[in-house]
Amino acid sequence: MVICRVFERPCTLALLIGFQFVFVVYFSIGGFRSLGSLFDRSPEPAFDYSKTHDVYTNLSAISKRTESDPEDNRPFCPERSPYLVGPLTVTFSNIPPLLIIQQKNLLVAKGGHYTPPNCVARYKTAVLVPHRNREIHLRYLLYYLHPFLQRQQLQYGIYVIHQAGNSTFNRAKLLNVGVKEAMKDEDWDCLFLHDVDLIPENDHNLYICDPYSPKHASVAMNKFGYRTHRLPYSMYFGGVSAITPEQYLKINGFPNEYWGWGGEDDDIATRVRIAGMKIARPPVSVGHYKMIKHKGDKGNEENPRRFNLLMQTRRKWIQDGMNSLTYSLISKELEPLYTNITADIGVDPKTLAAAVTGTVKKEVVF
Repeated sequence: MVICRVFERPCTLALLIGFQFVFVVYFSIGGFRSLGSLFDRSPEPAFDYSKTHDVYTNLSAISKRTESDPEDNRPFCPERSPYLVGPLTVTFSNIPPLLIIQQKNLLVAKGGHYTPPNCVARYKTAVLVPHRNREIHLRYLLYYLHPFLQRQQLQYGIYVIHQAGNSTFNRAKLLNVGVKEAMKDEDWDCLFLHDVDLIPENDHNLYICDPYSPKHASVAMNKFGYRTHRLPYSMYFGGVSAITPEQYLKINGFPNEYWGWGGEDDDIATRVRIAGMKIARPPVSVGHYKMIKHKGDKGNEENPRRFNLLMQTRRKWIQDGMNSLTYSLISKELEPLYTNITADIGVDPKTLAAAVTGTVKKEVVF
């Protein structure tokens, strides 16, 4: 009764309404981030993207290991690399040919593998790039990504997974192939699933995995105005993502049945939820990416079956994935800047069915 009488007083009621109004305004202008420290949350780092650095800045400071510096005596690399510079200048003009890129990255070994020369890397990351008919985009990615990763003092390897033949593109299945082949080379800690047309713009966006959750790295793309709320949806997992080998197996990898553009990232996001995990993300100010503008690819048109397949994810994810992967490895070549994996992953069943139908019709007419 006393509480009721207190709230019936005009002054008290006005104060409560005023407090609520101030509270709403404060949170609407970003007060939640300011209050984050009260709940042991780190405030989002601030970067000035009007002042960017050349991607090869500080690379010359990483000297080659000498004979008098035995590998066994090297210390562990620091938790945070001293070579990081923050926002990077990313432009899509005058990118040099592969030979020049190779000469600018002299410490990169055949197959696109790199190990820090003066310290023992704390993390080992494989970057997996599904690819077909995107040679110019691949050159951009290699130009920017090699120095980006070297400054992070990672042990890394870049794998380009090429789909043989002219069948409909299957990004998801190529990633499964890439994971299987990369794990034969090294016990990688982290798998970065990387679209060829996305370039990271801040080297504080560390290419390492979250030990507890799959990570969506490309949270702020220029295509969407660098704002997360402009991403297609909250569970968006496309572009660039990171996952440990253990997490990858836990969700049974990517589905193999998505031929054509779209759907596979939604499928894997659903698998993450079903497996009892969440999607982690870096701060928006760190996860900046620039997309190379391009037209749609021939052979990678929208997948008309993607919505039907997504409706079956909960029922089929255990059967369709790494445990059902089939492919023929045509070649595995150690190029100067990357390992090129060429695989025959089969044919889109829809295309195959159309070809069979066409053959039958021909025979009937003949």
